[in-house]
Amino acid sequence: MVESIIKITFKNMNKQALAELVHGKLGGTKVQAEEIVDSLFDAIIGTMKKGGEVSIAGFGIFSVKARAARMARNPKTGEQVKVAAKKVPKFRAAKALKDSVA
Repeated sequence: MVESIIKITFKNMNKQALAELVHGKLGGTKVQAEEIVDSLFDAIIGTMKKGGEVSIAGFGIFSVKARAARMARNPKTGEQVKVAAKKVPKFRAAKALKDSVA
């Protein structure tokens, strides 16, 4: 049922559309549905900020990857520029998700 709602109603999915799906599935108010979606995102982000990973069976794994400092080149001037080390979010899709999209 959810798949048919997504195909018919939403060409592109965003946070508001997710909240509408939660509202349609669970009932309650739209504000409560938005709070559920916000809480889910906050939990994922909070875990990643602490260096942990979030694994959702059948969907994928959210984690943080450390990128080392490096030298890069400004394409406009050709000048060498130092790029600082940083942490970036990473997502690895589960096999079930890959298979369902293919």
